[in-house]
Amino acid sequence: MGKNVLRNTAVLALLVLGALLLLHGLPSFEMGGHRMRRVDLLADVRPLPPAEADADSLLPPPPRVKPAFVDSCPPDMTCIEDYGDSSGRGMAAFYRALDEASRRPVRIAYFGDSFIEGDILTADLRALLQIRYGGCGVGYVDITSPIKDFRPTVRHAFAGWESHAWTDSTGFDRRLQGIAGRYFIPRNGAYVELRGQTDYASRLDTCRRAGIFFSSRGKTTLAVRVNGGEKRTRSFGASGDLQEAAVEGHIGQVRWTVEQADSAIFYGLFLDDVRGIALDNFSLRASSGLSIRTIPEDMLRAFGELRPYDLIVLQYGLNIATEQGRNYDRYVAGMRTSIDRIKAAFPGASILLVGVGDRDWRDEDGRLQTMPGIRHLLRYQQNLAADNGLAFWNLFEAMGGSKSMAALVEADPPMANLDYTHINFRGGKHLASLLYQALMHGKEQFDKRRAYELE
Repeated sequence: MGKNVLRNTAVLALLVLGALLLLHGLPSFEMGGHRMRRVDLLADVRPLPPAEADADSLLPPPPRVKPAFVDSCPPDMTCIEDYGDSSGRGMAAFYRALDEASRRPVRIAYFGDSFIEGDILTADLRALLQIRYGGCGVGYVDITSPIKDFRPTVRHAFAGWESHAWTDSTGFDRRLQGIAGRYFIPRNGAYVELRGQTDYASRLDTCRRAGIFFSSRGKTTLAVRVNGGEKRTRSFGASGDLQEAAVEGHIGQVRWTVEQADSAIFYGLFLDDVRGIALDNFSLRASSGLSIRTIPEDMLRAFGELRPYDLIVLQYGLNIATEQGRNYDRYVAGMRTSIDRIKAAFPGASILLVGVGDRDWRDEDGRLQTMPGIRHLLRYQQNLAADNGLAFWNLFEAMGGSKSMAALVEADPPMANLDYTHINFRGGKHLASLLYQALMHGKEQFDKRRAYELE
């Protein structure tokens, strides 16, 4: 007679259930700095406990300085809080520059972490601004990218390069890095090519100006082909300073080839216009913004001279927020150094600090919640902007506040990834439209105040 498999299965199920009930009785504990969640068989169906009444009282106080135009913000919009002081590092310089977009390039440098990697969010913000103010092209692109088709906004091909980034565990020389936290060393015959496209957004197929940035203590000879045409060669003398080689015309494709390079270091290349909006994405995975402190000051100033910006956007926080983080004083002190370096290198630029977005996690009971440290870091960032006379945009609030990342993940189709931390391109398009609305509202209010002052 065969064994009673059904009875054995029932016994095993009861043993497992008993073990889970015993584990449920264990208190929460930490392992390796991470708080382990309690075992709770009913976590998904149990109603959430009411929020603590004094949760907000634990946050640092808001800035004492009242931002400009705060009373004119529409109720359905998260507006930019402009704490610009007499140094003029709020939004005024950028808003004035927009009036000149029909005559010259108006450039935006958007620094961030993996949240904007691959041109997420910045691609759609660039498209909206270029449709309104003119301009074309993808802007600045690193010499190489980590994977094929890394950006959907440009066709990018390259070969023959040794790549170095701030995130490298070994072999990275901070003294050599460029504005994006990377540098590239060419081998014989190294080339890099950008080609416009129209699959993602308009105004990316052809452009008016293309260039490449490098420095070299020896002679450098570059060859360039535009639209597959005749090769043009140019030599550059030895110089430890940042140099730019550029071409103009009706450019749909450009290829740069290094024919000779003695001790040359390359940084990036660009496709944009002689007027209108140019938006450069400087994303650096795992950066908290403190990496800006390691970029040599003379390198930042050199980029500021060759490619002056009208607006610098700083969006960081995902890599510094912790589950139970409450005090971010040391981070703020480090970011002040980064901001001071940006101010010195780009003296004519407005600076917009974008607060950290929502990031969700499962608490010790297995419930999906906004990571507690997010709200605290956000308040520190708001005060950082106010104390340094910058502008501030509350991305967390614009997303919808608490558990808004989960809402983006659960949208149909999804607008964020299952890590409940990063948006996808659909989410980027959504958030870019919100930031664009805030920028245009700020511009409108600035123009109204300026007209009033001139009466």
